[in-house]
Amino acid sequence: MLADKKKTFARFAAAAAISLMWSAAQAQPKTVAEIAQYKGADRKAIFEEGAKKEGRILIYSTGTQAEPVYKAFGEKYPFIKVESLRQDSSLITRRLLEEYNAGTFNADALQLNTAGLHPLLEAGVLQPYYSPEVAAFNPAVVEKNNHWVIDYESYLSLGYNTKLVSEADAPKTLDDLLDPKWKGKMALPGTTTLANWLGAVLKEKDEAWVRKLGQQNIRIYEVSARAVANLVISGEIPLSPAIYNSHVAASQMESNAPIAWRALAGVYPTNDGAVITSRAPHPFASMLFIDFVLSQDGQKILQRLGYTSARKDLPGVERPSKIYYLPDEPNYLQNYEKWIALGRQVFGTGKAP
Repeated sequence: MLADKKKTFARFAAAAAISLMWSAAQAQPKTVAEIAQYKGADRKAIFEEGAKKEGRILIYSTGTQAEPVYKAFGEKYPFIKVESLRQDSSLITRRLLEEYNAGTFNADALQLNTAGLHPLLEAGVLQPYYSPEVAAFNPAVVEKNNHWVIDYESYLSLGYNTKLVSEADAPKTLDDLLDPKWKGKMALPGTTTLANWLGAVLKEKDEAWVRKLGQQNIRIYEVSARAVANLVISGEIPLSPAIYNSHVAASQMESNAPIAWRALAGVYPTNDGAVITSRAPHPFASMLFIDFVLSQDGQKILQRLGYTSARKDLPGVERPSKIYYLPDEPNYLQNYEKWIALGRQVFGTGKAP
């Protein structure tokens, strides 16, 4: 009789164990949405195990200085092959919309500014997520439905070559750009940076002033702001009113490059939202990446590159007194088209070969 009771108990115990195992298996996240919003105590272990099976991640990014972040992430998780596609913000946005409309899902994670994220949000390309790192950030940089967290900011204004232009002589206001001595010595990037720089300028000046600036024979280069900063460093261009302070800071830290930066007036900030796409092929790796870029380690790397972090437990850098968050304003897309058209019309005659 005792033996029968033991057998019955063993059967119940085995059944209970199987039930627990089955429940645990059922509770583990499987879809992109379940993975992105998973909060279980075993979250990190599940994500790492899932990422080992996935083996890779593809990040669409506008970050011209993102390589140190990707390298550090790959070193922390050597079982994940980190790949990236880096283009201008408008090109990334257009590419993703076209891919999703065609039923093609390549991108896992995004590092993209809010100007590019808003249309993707409307199109259903972005997945809301949970990360324990979000609690350390200023709530103002967290999208209201948790589709993204701004992981850095950088500010657009004057960059100049310190071997060709002294600190005392460099423009200190927008009106200083009209000085005849700068005629033919300035350049602008012809990407989305041109429109956003001009949008910020038009917060301070009117269109007549912009057309007057156009008489300074400012050249347009069909390259990124980072590339224009490199031209300033090389001395091909003495100065540009559309350089990001992060590019200047990174160049100074890396090679003591002869370039300096100052805000001439209110500035446009480029920022970067950390995102997982709604149809990410490798969601476990994507969430590990988001956790990493939002972590203290990831944010410190971005700070060393000259970016501003919104983490409350990290010291910040001085911010310009006036910042114009243009993409968050009504009718931004319509205004953007007006700004880019005006920029091409006014400065197009000085277009670089």
